[in-house]
Amino acid sequence: MKKMTMMQHFAELRRRILWALAVFVCALVFGWCVAPVVQDFLTAPLINIWPDGALLYSGITDGFMIQMSLAFLIAIIVTIPVALWHVWAFVAPGLKKNERGFIFPILILSPVLFLIGAGFAFYVLLPFVFRFFIELNESSPVPSLMLPVARDYLSFSIGLLRVFGVAFQLPLVMVMLNRLGVLSRQSVIKMRRYAIVFIVIVAAVLTPPDVVSQILLAVPMWLLFESSILFMRD
Repeated sequence: MKKMTMMQHFAELRRRILWALAVFVCALVFGWCVAPVVQDFLTAPLINIWPDGALLYSGITDGFMIQMSLAFLIAIIVTIPVALWHVWAFVAPGLKKNERGFIFPILILSPVLFLIGAGFAFYVLLPFVFRFFIELNESSPVPSLMLPVARDYLSFSIGLLRVFGVAFQLPLVMVMLNRLGVLSRQSVIKMRRYAIVFIVIVAAVLTPPDVVSQILLAVPMWLLFESSILFMRD
């Protein structure tokens, strides 16, 4: 393979950055167009268990800000895989064969695990959480009218999806540290009881204050922790 000069490397890096920016701009326009559909999709877990419910727009600019926020979110989601591919294409020629065989699966598995975690939160956790809060609010001892603010609802929902997506990266991180020689399989097995306590604490901190949602995060994280051990080397 022909060696490139420093200026050629910078030129290639600039070209790849410009491609990623162009994809981001196009995805932002696309995101603006489909933001109402995405908002309807994200609201479904609440509306499905609360058919007569409604979300409150507390400010005159709420509709614009929500659509712009969702457009940026969609643009980021679309751009990240493209950016990762360009990063891989830029650094891969300088890596050894075993290094390429180690990094490339991580770039593939990381988004997949994130989507699995976010999907689990969307289809399993959110309905439980919303049902809990609706029943709690409707059982209030004083007359009350529940009108969740649309921006707060979307921020809460997207935040939970993000938390679960990141949490499901646990096996990938553990296996990666194991392959780098930082974390041995035997040490992980010895730390199992402390890891379980840590997982329970993390679940309690990251989820709403109800036992169901905490269990729904703690149990998958524990299963992911145990499955990670199977793929670690001694």
